[in-house]
Amino acid sequence: MPSVTHEALVELFKNRPTLAAEMLQDALGQPVPAFTEARVESSDLTEVMPSDRRADVIVVLLVGEQQRPAMAIVVEVQLGVDPDKPYVWPVYVTQSRARHRCPTRLLVVTIDAAMARWCSRPIDTGHPGWMLTPLVLGPEGVPVVTDAEQAKEAPEVVVLSAMAHGQGEAAEAIGVAFLAAAAGLDQERRDLYADVVLSSLNAAARRTLEAMMKSGYEFQSEFARSYVAKGRQEGSVETKAHDVLAVLEARGLEVPAEVRERILASTDLAELEGLLRRAAVVSNTSELLATTAS
Repeated sequence: MPSVTHEALVELFKNRPTLAAEMLQDALGQPVPAFTEARVESSDLTEVMPSDRRADVIVVLLVGEQQRPAMAIVVEVQLGVDPDKPYVWPVYVTQSRARHRCPTRLLVVTIDAAMARWCSRPIDTGHPGWMLTPLVLGPEGVPVVTDAEQAKEAPEVVVLSAMAHGQGEAAEAIGVAFLAAAAGLDQERRDLYADVVLSSLNAAARRTLEAMMKSGYEFQSEFARSYVAKGRQEGSVETKAHDVLAVLEARGLEVPAEVRERILASTDLAELEGLLRRAAVVSNTSELLATTAS
């Protein structure tokens, strides 16, 4: 099941269709053609893919009175290692290009620096001259939005900023900027975005914002409630430990019995979350535990 974070990021790009083009151009320095409209199109690519394979979001930039496609952007949110993605991402690009008859970009979004490095690796398709290098928006590329007027103009960007930088020094300022933007949103988006921002901020910033929003704040949106409830059920220590092992095994790393026992014996959820992040980048399991010990 997709996580709260994954689904929240997907919603940001769906709710603000221009966001993909803005991030490509402003954050990653990629040229984007002038367009009159950005439209979210069907991400169902089942013509050539199994029914459970579909891109997270496909945005098409349109030009002219005839709304001719000028560029398609395949947006993929990636929060964990998935060995299938180097094989399906090229298909998403080519299938979207064939469907919309226009240049197509692959934009991978993650809020974890280690995952950004993993996602940025060039994909050798095996065809001469065709090496697909994903365009990756990681935390370093996400702007730190602390200006209220900027937040009002682009609420989805300030929410993305909170998700990427909510544990840093600017967390409180980002949260305050979001509150300025929240007043202009419809109830559904305001509730959802508030849930995401609050859950992304560090403890001190969250306390400040909760006080400003009046104490006793609870998750408001049905979207967040459903995912948070399931996340609590699935976020047990045991499940997290098995997630660490699954990532190591998916990367083809040998997991000796003593390492497996050490991971499964942990009762510290924070430690396991750290192990899960490092499991995506370490070269061997000894390095994983050595990093933990240090």
